[in-house]
Amino acid sequence: MTTVLITGPTRGLGRTTTLALAARPGAELILLGRPGRALAEVADEARARGAVVHEIGCDLARLADVRAAATEVRKLIDAEAARPLSALVANAGAMSTDTRIASGDGYELTFAVNYLAHAQLIGDLVGSALLGGSALPGGSALPGGSALPGDRGALAPAARIVLLGSNTYRANFWRKLLGVPEADWRDPLDIARPATGPASPGMKASGVAYSNAKLAILYYAHELQRHVGAAANVVVFEPGWMPGTALGRGAPAPLQTIMRGVGRLPGVSRPERSGPMLAAVAVDPTWARLRDGAFVLKDQVTSVHPVAHDRDRERRLWEATAELLR
Repeated sequence: MTTVLITGPTRGLGRTTTLALAARPGAELILLGRPGRALAEVADEARARGAVVHEIGCDLARLADVRAAATEVRKLIDAEAARPLSALVANAGAMSTDTRIASGDGYELTFAVNYLAHAQLIGDLVGSALLGGSALPGGSALPGGSALPGDRGALAPAARIVLLGSNTYRANFWRKLLGVPEADWRDPLDIARPATGPASPGMKASGVAYSNAKLAILYYAHELQRHVGAAANVVVFEPGWMPGTALGRGAPAPLQTIMRGVGRLPGVSRPERSGPMLAAVAVDPTWARLRDGAFVLKDQVTSVHPVAHDRDRERRLWEATAELLR
């Protein structure tokens, strides 16, 4: 019997992962996504597959929404209306086509949704008692970030925290050929700041912002594992390149049409294939020993480029995240 919280469950990878999890015996799901018809529909379909489902409306572009959603999760668990989380799948993502657009809290939108929202959610759901009385960035269970004795949080023992990664942070031959921008790492406070001035031509700026957010997730995964220790296993999942999904829904219509065509080519990943793989990483015993931000590319553990391991950058990101989530 497993209880899994997943963000962004209504479309693409999130939907197929949700339904793959729902089909497992004893599944209990907490679906955290934008309120509305799409969330209700995927919840109903998951119930039809046998899962117990809780829906929590949340706009991840607003940290107040994320904090409120985390409070609802903890209330469910404290009231024993839901079991402690076996896994937390930070699936939701966005790729803003204009890096001047700010989140509800004034941060660059791609960085805010892909990274900061999930750091906030995890900070609120990991109990301070599991961390020896300390707190994670964004933890708001207590005023002023002080520790609450006995606060066990929302996670079951040895829970899995699965973050969604991407190889776009580092260019290779194919990414260069396709014009996929790699990360351009800077201080996280600068990365979080929306661009100013005229709009950048093409998709380069938005691609760099996306790659920066995904590199931040890798840095965060490594540092998070150091802080949570044995309380949870932290894993990063890469679903493979999936052009034409809802992630790029803000792109110009002609580009969306092209990417949907590319998405039908042999060898290109699709949500229908990668979703069950993500579900397996979240709950299957095969993956139970993975931790330390292990990088799973579809169904294979693989090495990341050396740039994705940097203790100084990881520490700085942790400090900056605490500042951004105050």
